[in-house]
Amino acid sequence: MNFKTRQIKDRIQHFNGSLVLYQIPLIRTKFTEGIKYLAQAGECFWLVTDTSVIAKSLMDKSRFITIDFRKLTEKEKNVMGYAAKIDYSDGNGHIFETQKYHLTDFPLDEIRLFFVDDTLMLPSEY
Repeated sequence: MNFKTRQIKDRIQHFNGSLVLYQIPLIRTKFTEGIKYLAQAGECFWLVTDTSVIAKSLMDKSRFITIDFRKLTEKEKNVMGYAAKIDYSDGNGHIFETQKYHLTDFPLDEIRLFFVDDTLMLPSEY
């Protein structure tokens, strides 16, 4: 694990609640200070946008959506044909949708996010 990855993992653990909410203007999804930090430090604004769009489309299935990003191992990549996936579920094992990514530059191997009341957040901010 490189320094940047370790630093991001350490820092996102310290976000609890959020005094400020930000918004993606086009889709009007809100996101917390922790998500803003993650997007800037991890250079992954794509993750914020992608997860917001998909989670927003699943709101009729559940008002609480868990978003689980995971990079695949080299062996899994060779078998499955993609590099990472994001599962969208209700948090109780019911997966609503899976998005597959052939390439990713996201620095973490995995992360869980929550989407509640049209707001994307880190679990520690829930």
